[in-house]
Amino acid sequence: MKWITRSHVHVDRVACPWLIKRFVDSEAEIIFVPKSQINATAEREGAIPFDAPGVELGHQDGLCTFDVIIKKYDLTDKALLRMAKIVNAADTDKLDNDPIAAGLEAIAVGYSLRFPNDKENLEYQFEVYDALYAWCRLEVRCE
Repeated sequence: MKWITRSHVHVDRVACPWLIKRFVDSEAEIIFVPKSQINATAEREGAIPFDAPGVELGHQDGLCTFDVIIKKYDLTDKALLRMAKIVNAADTDKLDNDPIAAGLEAIAVGYSLRFPNDKENLEYQFEVYDALYAWCRLEVRCE
């Protein structure tokens, strides 16, 4: 399936493709376009829009898109739910809500500076999210 979001990835627009590819649609093709082209391109390509204004899989009532996708697809993995707290705090500028959030935000900025091409950025940052997920798995086991 094709999925579409805004270009110039940051926390949620890296976390969501990672979540989609790892837990929702392993064959997902992620398309990046300017915000103004989301709806037209989604319709033309038959793509599922996410993390864009006015779409079903977007920010809702304090939830970031990562949270919304977890809810929509009934993902209950405790490590993912722990990760969602980090992603939400980093993406919604509520860095005080989780001690890991500021680090994730800093990593997102650094990767965006090093890899301005969205697809290349994802390739590199997926390793970060795989590592963060592994840490979250360990943390929820220790609770």
